[in-house]
Amino acid sequence: MRRLSLLIISSTVIAFGIAPGHAQDRPGKSWVEVKCERYKNAWAEALKRRGTQGIGQEFLERHDAFLASGCTAQGSVCPRSTEEFDLANMMVVAAMNAGTASTFPPFSCRK
Repeated sequence: MRRLSLLIISSTVIAFGIAPGHAQDRPGKSWVEVKCERYKNAWAEALKRRGTQGIGQEFLERHDAFLASGCTAQGSVCPRSTEEFDLANMMVVAAMNAGTASTFPPFSCRK
């Protein structure tokens, strides 16, 4: 299942033309804006392909808040279920494939 998930995200990255080092392709946008746009596209595609079964409302709401902040809010999306961990892992891989650091996504569990 993980290999399939990685394949899906890799396909998403290719389908959206998300490739590392292409921030200069979009004049007028900052690197943060470009990263966020790429991440939003990958998130939408991941949800479209896998759905939200097993994904909690709090997880989705906190992730939506991160996106609404322009991907600048401190990470507070804590995966708890197996499905949430799988989705978070997929998004970390997608973010890295899009040229961002693995610390870009908002996934963090604080005490």
